[in-house]
Amino acid sequence: MGTTGSAAPERTDLGARPLSGSSPSPTTDRPGPHAFWRFLPAATAYLLLVSLLLASDTPVSDVARYTFYVLWGVVLPGTLVFRALRRRPHSLVEDLAFGAVTGLVLELAAWAVLVGVGAQALALAWPLAVVIPFAAVPKLRRHWRPRGYTSPSLGWSWSVSGTVMLSSVYFHQVFLSLYPVLPDKEDSRLFGDMPYMLSLAANAKQNVPLTLPQASGEPLYYHWFTFAHMAMTDMVGHLDLAVIESRLMVPALAALGVVITAVVAQRLIGRAWAGPLTALLVFAVAEFTAAYPNPVPTWTFGAPAVRLMSWSSLSQTYSQPLLIALMGVVGDALRRSRKDGGAATDGEGADRAPLLGRGVYVLVALFALASTAAKASTLPVTLAGLALTGLVLLITTRRIPWHVVGLGAILGGAQLFATAVIFHFESYGLEVIPFGNIRGYWADPEHLRSPAFQALVVVGTLVAFVLNHQLKLLGMIPLISKRRFRLEPVQWFLLGASVAGPCAYLAVNGYNASYFTLAALPFGAVLSAWGFCETFERAALGAKAKVALAFGALVFSALLTFGIYRYSGRWSTYVLRLAGDERSAVTSYSVLLPALALAAALVLAALVGAVLWRLGGRVWPALRGRGAIVLLTAALTAGTPGLFHDVLQSRESLWSYSWVMPGSQVQAARWIRAHSEPSDVLATNSHCWELEGPLPAGASCDNVRSQWLGAYAERSVLVEGWAYAPRAMALSGGSAAYNGPFWDQELFKLNEDAVYRPTAEILSRLHDRHHVRYVVAHRPSGAESPLLADLAKKVYDNGRMAVYELS
Repeated sequence: MGTTGSAAPERTDLGARPLSGSSPSPTTDRPGPHAFWRFLPAATAYLLLVSLLLASDTPVSDVARYTFYVLWGVVLPGTLVFRALRRRPHSLVEDLAFGAVTGLVLELAAWAVLVGVGAQALALAWPLAVVIPFAAVPKLRRHWRPRGYTSPSLGWSWSVSGTVMLSSVYFHQVFLSLYPVLPDKEDSRLFGDMPYMLSLAANAKQNVPLTLPQASGEPLYYHWFTFAHMAMTDMVGHLDLAVIESRLMVPALAALGVVITAVVAQRLIGRAWAGPLTALLVFAVAEFTAAYPNPVPTWTFGAPAVRLMSWSSLSQTYSQPLLIALMGVVGDALRRSRKDGGAATDGEGADRAPLLGRGVYVLVALFALASTAAKASTLPVTLAGLALTGLVLLITTRRIPWHVVGLGAILGGAQLFATAVIFHFESYGLEVIPFGNIRGYWADPEHLRSPAFQALVVVGTLVAFVLNHQLKLLGMIPLISKRRFRLEPVQWFLLGASVAGPCAYLAVNGYNASYFTLAALPFGAVLSAWGFCETFERAALGAKAKVALAFGALVFSALLTFGIYRYSGRWSTYVLRLAGDERSAVTSYSVLLPALALAAALVLAALVGAVLWRLGGRVWPALRGRGAIVLLTAALTAGTPGLFHDVLQSRESLWSYSWVMPGSQVQAARWIRAHSEPSDVLATNSHCWELEGPLPAGASCDNVRSQWLGAYAERSVLVEGWAYAPRAMALSGGSAAYNGPFWDQELFKLNEDAVYRPTAEILSRLHDRHHVRYVVAHRPSGAESPLLADLAKKVYDNGRMAVYELS
């Protein structure tokens, strides 16, 4: 995380006017630490991740190739372009973090061109399109060695590096060490969506735009940029997609997310230590809950921030650095609203980076275009924050804030492009139903409750929702109250986005609406860290008091973690007994009661503590004016048990959405991959994912998520599983998957007849009209007809699977 230090300004800025109100960083006035110590935190984090990957059976050669890919295919071209767009250098870590995100955007453009013209073999050379101009053009050549960097403190570097290492260990415990790269046993287990995501990445190696691999030729109106990134990783680094998905991609993107969060927070807040604090709030502080274990059925308010951002939703993992970088450049552009555009004014410290300059609008466009089809929930939240900012400036200044209008036009254009071109106006079953996601908790269909009690249940449900996802954002309250809503434009932007996400979840029905809440959390975390910083500074703690505060936070977190882990079952029983519900979950709101009761107990303890603190202040003056920082620290720490509970739960049992994936199926698919062309189409009778083994005779399938063949064969399948098809999801009513019949019953019958009732005419139609080369018989779904061996050539058979070639 360290940077190189230099007292000399970048050559292009020698004649530039210094930023008004800026003050030089102390690192430019005295020698910084030796380069070894500056780079040691980053090297330590990298080496720890490498060791964890190797411990998870990742080949050394794959780690080396991935490292090469990241440096050559992402960081190098992205950093050069970012340096050309930003006005003044600040630090190497900022250049590399923003540069890596910029590289992800450039990679998408390179992918579209290479795959679009069929030049995938040239993918390794695409960075030369950036490198050569920057090496040949004199005005661009200077960006290879910019000058004028400041060096972050070693404390900052180690804090950010420590958060990266914490995330790496977390991923190793809950993901890397638990799931195989390729299932090789008949009872191997895999998270249910991993084959689907793998199949999309394979499709991205051949198609622009993507099609649905499980229904050959079906358009995929979906946020699929994540899978284009995976395809480029494969084509540039020459890595197996399965290794990218199950080992390399997740911890690398999370590390980038941590660093870009710290960089953006420092840039917007103007305090260096706000960066590591914000990164911890985003990546280490989970939901407030009193439940252990906490499996999917007890996720009371949608997807959790920690687990879902990490590995089970690769689109969330990929989109997060893009969204945070977008937040940073939009916020930087809003800083121009200040009276002098300075980087450190109005009493702020010199940790705030200088403005990016006019190139910030290009960066906004790049990050917005990439974000909107990386995760569909990100840009609407950002637009909402910008809309609030524009409204406030219009009211307070009585002038049209044209720079906000310009930013809105960029973001709105990107959103329109994605909605019309990428998503084709598909809603994936989401529809506007106010409180549709939570009103089940206050449901009273028989009207047995009094109006007063029903109102109490509604209020309690809303309080539980705020506590669950928003508790770690409480730092924004002292910030807003102290300033009496006289916020800076960038603060209005952060506030608007952080509120818009939860509001969208409450307004739009469907499980996927919870990603609006997750998209808003980074905005709220920056604002919360901002409030914490100001509260901390007002407390003016001495060295011993700072140590005591940190130690107290650790003790509180440890006690809460242990208490919930050890006694959550008893606590739930006790609370439900008090509420007159000893049978558990009899009432609609029962699942909320343990967390609400725990919150009430903590609030009561805080009130007692506040009284004692005030009384103690009469005896020890050092306590006066410092109770607020203690209370705020405890509130922000209350969500830390979730991270450790997630690890403990994963070590005790695999996630409930981890299903059996027999190795024999993967072996058959990989054989097809090695003996077919990317344009070949497959036909199969496998449509249902048998969660724990073959379906009983006559049983109907209610999980049409068979995606293994398209995933591990890396080929399109005529009809496999259609649970996530856009046209099917539109009928799902907001559910996470569709389990109804296939939409083209004529094609489905042709597909089934090829396995169970084959004729020469049927197989000829498959081969000539639908380009099917192999018929793959999945015998647990039903044994193929003996006639198939007479009409087609059997080329593979492992007992469970048989593959027949059509000619």
